[in-house]
This record gives sequence, C-alpha cells and structure tokens, in this order.
Amino acid sequence: MSTINRSGWKPEMGAVDVHAPETSPTASGDRALNLEEPLIFELHSKGKCGVDFDTVPATVSPALAKFTRKQPVDLPALAEPETVRHYTRLSRQNYAIDLGPFPLGSCTMKHNPRLNEAVARMPGFADIHPLQPMDTVQGAYAVIEQLADWLMKLTNMSAVAMSPKAGAHGELCGILCMRAALEARGDAREVILVPESAHGTNPATAAFAGYRVENIPATKDGRVDLAKLKERLGPDVAGVMITNPNTCGLFERDMKAISDAVHAAGGLVYCDGANFNAIVGKVRPGDLGVDAMHINLHKTFSTPHGGGGPGSGPVVLSEALAPFAPIPFVRRDDKGRLRMVEERARADHAAQSFGRMAAFHGQMGMFTRALTYMLSHGADGLRQVAEDAVLNANYILRSLEDVLDAPYGDAGPCMHEALFSDDDLPEGMTTLDIAKGLIDEGFHPMTVYFPLVVHGAMLVEPTETESKIGLDRLIGSLRSLAERAKAGDETLKSAPHFAPRRRMDETKAARKPVLTWKSAPGQAGEPALSELGGS
Repeated sequence: MSTINRSGWKPEMGAVDVHAPETSPTASGDRALNLEEPLIFELHSKGKCGVDFDTVPATVSPALAKFTRKQPVDLPALAEPETVRHYTRLSRQNYAIDLGPFPLGSCTMKHNPRLNEAVARMPGFADIHPLQPMDTVQGAYAVIEQLADWLMKLTNMSAVAMSPKAGAHGELCGILCMRAALEARGDAREVILVPESAHGTNPATAAFAGYRVENIPATKDGRVDLAKLKERLGPDVAGVMITNPNTCGLFERDMKAISDAVHAAGGLVYCDGANFNAIVGKVRPGDLGVDAMHINLHKTFSTPHGGGGPGSGPVVLSEALAPFAPIPFVRRDDKGRLRMVEERARADHAAQSFGRMAAFHGQMGMFTRALTYMLSHGADGLRQVAEDAVLNANYILRSLEDVLDAPYGDAGPCMHEALFSDDDLPEGMTTLDIAKGLIDEGFHPMTVYFPLVVHGAMLVEPTETESKIGLDRLIGSLRSLAERAKAGDETLKSAPHFAPRRRMDETKAARKPVLTWKSAPGQAGEPALSELGGS
C-alpha cells in the first residue's frame, strides 16, 4: 500500500540529523515562528497597566473594612498590546482540531461544524439564565424536548435524563437509577461486574456508588468472556457495566446474550455509550437489552470535550428504569406549554425518582449544538457518520498492521478506533518514543498505554471527519516512525526535537509538578518552570 512519507526518511539513510536547525542559534532564542515565550511574570514592568482605574478612595466603608487588602495583588503589569501578543503567542504553541487531526483513541475529537457554533451563540440560547420564568424560555425547553426525542429514537429507549454534565456523571446517574430500581423491589445486591475491556470510569463509578466491583476477563479476541460472565452471575450481582464498542475498538457481538443472562439472574445492564459515534444510526442499544446508557453529546453529536463549559452526558433509560429517572425534566402541561418538573411529588411518570443530579438542568450550548448536528445530518447522515468513522479506523488498521503489531487485527473489522502495540518494536524502543516522534511530524499523539489489557498500547481514533488525504499523511508518519524504530534510530528516544519544549521527565512532572511562580520580596526573581528539560 502506498502512503506518503512526509519526513523523507528511508532506512538506508541512517539517523535523521535532528539538530541541524539548531546549528545557527538566534540572539532572541526564537526560531522563525517557533517562539520562545517567557512567563507573563517575566514580561512584567512595574507601573504598567493596560487599564485606567479611578483613584482609590481614601476611606473604606465600615462594612467592608475587614476585607481591605493589606498587600499588593502582585499581578503582572503589562500594556494591552503586550498582553494580547503574549496569549496569542501561547495559543500558537497549542495543538488544536483546527490545525490537524486528534487521533486520541476513545475520545472522538472531531471537527466542530461552524453552523453548530453559530446556533449556540444565538442570543435566545446563549444569554438565558436557569432561573428565568418558564414562559420566557419556551424555545430552550423545545430544544431539550426535541433533542430528548431524537436520543430516545436513536437508542430505542423509553426515557432520558438530560441533566448529567458528562460521561462519568451520566454513568453515576444510570447506576443510581439501577440501585433505586433494585431497592424498590427490596433487592439488596452489592456487586457490579465490569469487563476488563471497559472504560476506566466504569469501575470507578460503581465503587463510588457503593458497589463492590469484580472484573470479567476478555477472550483472546478482545471481547467479554461470556462463559466467565455467566459463571459469576448470582443473587448478589446488581448488574454489569459494559463498554460497547469496547476500548479495544471492537463491537461486543454477544451483547444480547450478555443482557439476557444478566436479566435472567435478576440484574440490570449499563452500557457505556462514549463510543456511540461508531454505531449511531446503525444499532439501537435498547434492542440489545440495555437498561441504561449515557451518551456524550460532546463526542457523538459535535463539540468534542466541552465547548465553553461542561460537556453533556444524557442517560437513556429502559422501560424498567424510566420511573426512577432523576429530576428535573421537561414536560408539557395540559395547555401544551413546556414546563420544567423539579419536584419529586409532581413527577407522576417518575414518581420513584432517585432525586437530582445537578442544581440546574444542563449546558444549553451543548443541547443546541447537538440538535443542530442532528437536524443538519438527518437520520441517513448520522448513519453515514458511523459508517465513515468505522471505515477510516479500518483503513488505518490495515495500512499499518504490517509495521506495527495489531493485537486484535484478526478479530474482525474494528469499530471507531485501531489498536496497536509495541510488541514488534526492538528492545529499547517504546510506545512513548513513537508518540513523541509523532509530535515532530506535526500531529498530536494517539492515546498511549491504554487499554491496559494490551502492553504498550497505541490507540488511534480518526473519526469520520478526516479525509483520505489527511489519513494518508498520518499513516505515512506512523509508518516512518515504526521503520525508524526498527532500524535503531536512537534520535527517537529523545524526541520531540522540533516542539517548543523537549521531552519531559514525565514521572517527575506528574508527581512533583511546579505550577506556580513566585518572586523574591522586592525583586523580579527567577521563574520556576513547569516544563522539565527545557528546549
């Protein structure tokens, strides 16, 4: 298969001379547009200010006297142009989806349609307040109502809780619904089963909710071991938390059999829907026996990972769990007006609600973006989202499996992501070296060392928004890095070489981070850099 080798490196050429650009240092420390940016405190000039303030009053109100500042604020003093330039220069050192692909596995970092951003900024959505009178926010309620309807239809579920703010928050919501349902029937179960191929938040959520977590092993093809699961089911098992598609990038083909077995044993089924992007419009989780599933609006339906505030993780619920859904929720009254139901006593359809997940209903920007995404794509467009995402992931998998170990390459087509390992790399070369080398190639690294079931994992999720040309560039760089590693190119061990900062001591940076800057009294002082290693 022909791919583009952007580095121009070939095995017979030997090691790349990565230090060549540094042979002629500049007086400024800058290298063209690769700027060496000081800390903002180092740019400080005493007495400067970009804003004119009124004269400080000589006296202070007695009511505020105890709050009088006894020492200077100690903020850096810069003029407005210096401040703007500082933050603009910093922004140039940050990778972004508008610069290139984010191949982070299980994270669905895809392009944000600008239409969605424009709608989210419309005054009627952007400027509302959660405590406004209900009659003044009917349009916002209508968005929530329509979005909820789409989510229930796409999943074939009976109810949806719109208030959870993100995936893990949604997981907790689903587990609390499950616990409420079990308690309502007087069934005090205490164990949640979690396959080892599940997201790490799954066992954490179950433990946080008070359950004892037990792992279920995977088969050699990376899927849940159905036989082992059935062996462990019993009267103490409250349910299972399963990620589907799982973190190995594989669809759990036995999902319906798993649900049937758990239900037969009196338990309930929670599905982690963070990877719904791979199956939206293709598979309805409700048809597979799922009782609860969160959906990351900020992954599947645009605006990955937030967007001006918290994300959004609505939880769809089966008929069995619908009565236990949390408040608040939107409903129409007998006159057809939309109302927010915020009291359990008035939640007739959810009279057994476990309570409230958050102070307010949710992040309006996420709701408007998601509904805009759905309406602009339509049902057929959403189906194509899944098909293109899966096609792109399989293109990467098959393009690189001859130079990088693909532990589940024989397990059938992957779903949203392609999984590789460092098994084929020579001794001394690691997954981290490939990831750091990818920075020099101009890409954000893939997810590394996750999932834990694969040693030296490299998890690549291209999403549906990357073109074949873009994928070929990424594939060409990864292929080049794998070939350099196998040829013994030692420069990979110290990559990146062309980034604003060189490789850090990651253990020290994680355990002993330096996150503040302090000057000595009365003098400028030296900055304590959070970056270790320098450029």
